[in-house]
Amino acid sequence: MQLDNVPRPSIGILGGTGALGGGLAYRWAAAGLKVTIGSRNEERAAEAAARVSSGSPTAHSVTGTGLIECAANADIVVVAVPWEAHRETLEQIRDAARGKVVIDVVNPLAFDKGGAYAPRVEEGSAAQQAQAVLPDSHVVAAFHHVSSVLLSDLTAETVDTDVMVLGDDAESTKKVQELVRLIPGMRGIYAGKLRTAGAVEGLTANLIAVNRRYKTHAGVGLTNVEEVAHAKA
Repeated sequence: MQLDNVPRPSIGILGGTGALGGGLAYRWAAAGLKVTIGSRNEERAAEAAARVSSGSPTAHSVTGTGLIECAANADIVVVAVPWEAHRETLEQIRDAARGKVVIDVVNPLAFDKGGAYAPRVEEGSAAQQAQAVLPDSHVVAAFHHVSSVLLSDLTAETVDTDVMVLGDDAESTKKVQELVRLIPGMRGIYAGKLRTAGAVEGLTANLIAVNRRYKTHAGVGLTNVEEVAHAKA
């Protein structure tokens, strides 16, 4: 199968040992993509790849390796590491990610007695920090409001949510929207330039509050954009 008449890309997920990265790995592997999970600990990466493979109908497509090798061998790189490791990870893969689309899914979050909140980021957002550290890559922000629990639920055939996709390069954002649509139930909707990513990342703190109050796994749904969302499907 192809995306817009080009071969489907291979995906390297940095931080695929975590819940969100692992969930994305499972869904894309199930869609037939070649997926590699990258971690500072190669043994953990291999273990995570085995877990994903055990629940995927395309088990052969998931492998585990180190961060740099993962980024170097992938067509598209996904950054799904904890916020505390964000900059350090990006600096390590700068050369390996040169010229590639880098999807940043990281939400800068802090917690206190009042709950979750979005801390100040010097560059404005995690995505903008990524673009500053990776000047020769095409950074796209996406998947900030997707439930890792639902992504990893092998009994859930669909994940019904909209994904806001932000970026400064039109072709790169289009590629990410296409990747979103490979996950049943999801729509990838262009939502602006990277300079607006801080508002999208920060909304995650509000969703955490919703989930805690209502004991659910809430996502985001955007109304009246059906024609736009499917115009180039």
